[in-house]
Amino acid sequence: MPQDIDGIDVGPSPTPYERAERLAAEAYGAARCWFLTNGATQGNHALCLALAGDGSHVLLQRNSHASMIDGLVLSGGLPRFVAPEYDPELGMAHGVTPEALEAALAQGGPYAAAFIVSPTYYGMAADVEGCAEVAHRAGVPLVVDSAWGAHFGFHAALPPSALALGADAMLASTHKIVGSLTQSAMLLVGHGDRVDVQAIARAIRLVRSTSPSSLLMASLDAARRQLAVHGELLLDRTIRAAARARAAIQQIPGCALVGEQLVGRPGIAGWDPLRIVIDVRGTGRTGYQVAAALRASYDIHLELATHATVVLVLGIGQPVEPLDRVAHDLAESLRRVAPAAGPAGPAADHSVLTKPPAEPAAEPVVAPRAAFLGRSEAVAVKHAVGRISTEAIAGYPPGVPTLLPGELVTAEVVAYLQALVLAGARLHGAADPSFRTLRVLV
Repeated sequence: MPQDIDGIDVGPSPTPYERAERLAAEAYGAARCWFLTNGATQGNHALCLALAGDGSHVLLQRNSHASMIDGLVLSGGLPRFVAPEYDPELGMAHGVTPEALEAALAQGGPYAAAFIVSPTYYGMAADVEGCAEVAHRAGVPLVVDSAWGAHFGFHAALPPSALALGADAMLASTHKIVGSLTQSAMLLVGHGDRVDVQAIARAIRLVRSTSPSSLLMASLDAARRQLAVHGELLLDRTIRAAARARAAIQQIPGCALVGEQLVGRPGIAGWDPLRIVIDVRGTGRTGYQVAAALRASYDIHLELATHATVVLVLGIGQPVEPLDRVAHDLAESLRRVAPAAGPAGPAADHSVLTKPPAEPAAEPVVAPRAAFLGRSEAVAVKHAVGRISTEAIAGYPPGVPTLLPGELVTAEVVAYLQALVLAGARLHGAADPSFRTLRVLV
């Protein structure tokens, strides 16, 4: 359906389209909701344009999604970074603590906004309530990328939504867990007055198509209804099935679950039972080997594999039968894969992946927009060390940037990205996906 159809988006207000967004806002406890047809990426771009204008400083969690950096390239905003908590053994980043956020807000500034991520790709939820209190004391709105938490707040076993915990705005990738069509998402603003709703509305109009897909928008409305009306029941069934799967996986020699036992550690205030994270180091195999074996033998496609872990993601209406079989399939796949050679096991092959590059500088050497739009040249990666990157490069999944436009290229970063390529990761944003060359400022 095109735009301007009587009875859909034209007619007496509220039109059916306006009612759909209002119902979504009501379901999430928001003051305003916008349907997005270019994913949460569109929402991040709009938030940067609305809250991080040209030359303004924003505080950004360093492992934010690549679309946040792209949004700053569009808006001209200047990032300063706050580091999340990090598990060096698993190579896993968690959330930002209120203490880290408070310390970062006390340096530099003034800040137009603070952006954090919760939950993480591994299903760990940050202390959003504590972060909101810290940000608000500093007079700064808190925006939460809750792309993987669109179902939070709809079952007692799940953490509350970011808005319920005091965030001023949040993104929900409805298509990831809740079941709308891929590429659809929601941007939600709370009931406070710390963000300019009209500025966000203008920015959304700027970054969306003038011919938005009615299929995507209708799927958002349908997913919202299912979540609001039947979500608790569907989630309950899936959570119970996930618990059975976890119990079975726990019996597989060498497999350990990563999840609820971490709650209470710095950067982890809650966890998502719809995400099954398995530490496979004890099997003598890498996560990459395990993922490849599951694909080859059982046509099971995992959400994420790393040197140490594999990650399964469940939807709110996850079919129970395949989940009940996953432990058997995993055990059989492990039997078919020889352990990595050498006494050090899989870490010997992927040792550089056990830790990310050293913590980057608090801010880029050159503003992201100036670097991205500046005159650049492609050079061999070994010759890029010491130069300024014009690219935002992230391993996918999960899409967390390792190198940003405006950052100094280091030998450590080059080695890490080369190891990602060798391990089979896709480099999002790289002009040369093979990572033989890198574009740097002239």
